[in-house]
Amino acid sequence: MKERSCDGAPRREVRHPKTIAIVPWGDLVEDFLDDVGVSLQGFAEEMTGGWLFGYVEALRRTGVESVVFCFSARVEETTYLRHRQTAAPICVLPAPARYRRLRARMTDPYGWSVAEVFGAAGRRHPWTYALARDLAPYLATPIRAFARELRRSRCDAILCQEYESPRFDVSVAVGRVLGIAVFATYQGGSWQLSRLEKCVRPSSLRRSRALIVASSVEARRVREAYGLPETKIARIPNPLDLEAWYPADRDRARAELGIGAETRLAVWHGRIDVRTKGLDLLLEAWRLVRAARPAKELALLLVGTGRDRDVLAEQLRQLQLPDVRWIDEYVLDKAAIRRYLSAGDVYVLPSRWEGFPVAPLEAMACGLPVVAASAPGIEDIFDRGEQSGGLVVPAEDAEELARCLNRLLGDEGEARLLGERARRRVTEAFSLEAVGAELQGLLSDRSWPSDERSPTR
Repeated sequence: MKERSCDGAPRREVRHPKTIAIVPWGDLVEDFLDDVGVSLQGFAEEMTGGWLFGYVEALRRTGVESVVFCFSARVEETTYLRHRQTAAPICVLPAPARYRRLRARMTDPYGWSVAEVFGAAGRRHPWTYALARDLAPYLATPIRAFARELRRSRCDAILCQEYESPRFDVSVAVGRVLGIAVFATYQGGSWQLSRLEKCVRPSSLRRSRALIVASSVEARRVREAYGLPETKIARIPNPLDLEAWYPADRDRARAELGIGAETRLAVWHGRIDVRTKGLDLLLEAWRLVRAARPAKELALLLVGTGRDRDVLAEQLRQLQLPDVRWIDEYVLDKAAIRRYLSAGDVYVLPSRWEGFPVAPLEAMACGLPVVAASAPGIEDIFDRGEQSGGLVVPAEDAEELARCLNRLLGDEGEARLLGERARRRVTEAFSLEAVGAELQGLLSDRSWPSDERSPTR
């Protein structure tokens, strides 16, 4: 018998999902993994943290299991791996043959123009290749195999990385057929690459259950662009495992890096994408810092690699900055990253664009104050400015970035105070337990649309 409310009406039954399908961004998983030099096996065995496995762990602590769904042109049959740290299954589905054939003709699958995607062929036959470019990302999902594995894994809902993505549109359609709710989380993708998306996306957003958008800037954009109600958007941040991120021994960390105790050290880590991550701005700001403090012992530590590694190497060669240390690899060892951060005095994030970045949260958990450009999501992390442990500067302003870096590099007491505030801010707002409870509440209490159909198991 159903429970009834105090006015006698049947109470709405709350459905508690047990298993969630999480679908990362990208037509193919190797589009991300190749950029950072990680194999598919390495993804399962060594990759940790980030928004993806932060979600997996946060949900697991509330009793909700996750299955990560990836799509690849390098497997010939459905392959299951297991993520070593979280024990979550990773289902790797082979990309359809027709997509592989089309993909073989592409120069850059994510190019902004037909010519960028197909090169010379796109310039010679613009209309034909424009259609191919619009359809390609929709063909990248093996729909029947995806639906079959969702049923086999008994998934109660689908959670996509990015709603501005053709795979989100496909997931919404699959979810409608299977009778399961579809959610999406915003991690920085707010653009469309094809005309077909413009036609399909408004319907997909209406049919999805809810969007998880931590950034106030993006929440406002998506509401205004699509006329979505406030109730459609859940303001939930990315989580951080505070058991893994904490201040390590500073002296030992510096000794391992060969950095003296008196050197004032700024740190950045992430994917080498020069324009998006603002690394050109950071190098210019560092040049200004060095010019203002020529007699001081200073160092800038960069940790990471990516498709723009050659661009960054050339910029470093031209600027001749001897006190910039670059660890040119995608470091999977969380303990190593923790040591690099703990060696620092200040963390810097010069990004032009972010969704809701995890990197500064990791630095804050290690006790570092942050100087950050006002990319989307940053003002939500530092909602009380300096009281939250950070100095936020205008985007693309290398001079202001340099001024704030100088301020904290020159005042150890202030840097230490802001670092303590940063650690407290992360502990209170971004722990796995706090975010997991919000995610579980969203998936449980609001996950079932009014036209819900019985799942096809």
